[in-house]
This record gives sequence, C-alpha cells and structure tokens, in this order.
Amino acid sequence: MARRLSGQLLVASPTIGDPTFARTVVLVVDHDRDGALGIVLNRPTATKVEAVVPDIASMFHGDAVVHDGGPVQPESLLTVAEFRDPADAALLVLGRVGMVRGDEAPRTPEVDRARAYAGYAGWAPDQLDDELGASDWLVVPAQPDDLFREDSELLWHRALERMGGPYARLATVPEDPSVN
Repeated sequence: MARRLSGQLLVASPTIGDPTFARTVVLVVDHDRDGALGIVLNRPTATKVEAVVPDIASMFHGDAVVHDGGPVQPESLLTVAEFRDPADAALLVLGRVGMVRGDEAPRTPEVDRARAYAGYAGWAPDQLDDELGASDWLVVPAQPDDLFREDSELLWHRALERMGGPYARLATVPEDPSVN
C-alpha cells in the first residue's frame, strides 16, 4: 500500500470509468492493508432521516435527508457526526468527526452535526491503490465542513476549486462535454 488515506477525500476524476462514482466525493473512513471503506458525500436522497431512524432523529437538524453513501450494502445505515466528546465515536475519522456506534439507541450521543448514509464504498486490498495509479481519483485533504454541507451535491465542484490551478478549471467542465 502506497499510503493510508483515512480522513482524506477522494474526488472522482472526470475520466473515471465507473458511472457509479462519476463526479462523486468519497470520505475515506478507513484504509489499511485489508482494503478501504469510504462514504460518498455528495448524493442526497429524498428520504427523510426521521422516516428511517426515528430513534436517533434528534441528532439531525431540521428535515435532514439520508444520503446515498455508496453501492455496498445500501440497506445499511451509517451515521457520521461531529461529537462534542470524541470518546463517544465508534471510530474517529477527522478531528471530532467520526462514526456513530450502531448500538446508540436509546442513548443518543451529544453531537453538533450529523449525517446519515445508506450504504458505503469498499475496496479490496490494493484496489484503491490501483485506482489511484490509474488516475481515477484525486486525493484532497478533508475538512469537517465537507461532510455536512447543505449543498452537498456541489461538493465535487467545490473540492476541485479548492485544489486550484488546472483542477479548478475541471470543476467547470459540464457532465456531458459535447454540450460545451
């Protein structure tokens, strides 16, 4: 493995061959020699969190929606939160941001922000390194606000803009370049 990418963002290259990940931004939650686990951050759904997990709905602000976290186990729900006490996290990913324990109900941890994801993205050993070598992904340092943006569907553009230079220009390329 070239490097551990836990806590980093993977920004899909415009040339990524897999339509499942076109224009996605993935937070790498865990990356080690056994593979990698990530959550797609920029695909909100219309499903309200309260309709899916009413027991922990108090962790979420307003009419929070579930996001499509990736193609693996879409029936599972992962919750990411910014914990007031980081010791409450099942796994810390970035500062006070981490994964909510699956056994939280009826006790809900104190959090400042939370987001729910249906499914996740997964990579077998060395698979992510191979995809990075093929330039399928750009690695960008994650910021806690990336995980909780109200306009999460624009995160792909914002992450490329943040990289600057030629990457910022990529952010303006239309999904279908033939309409340019």
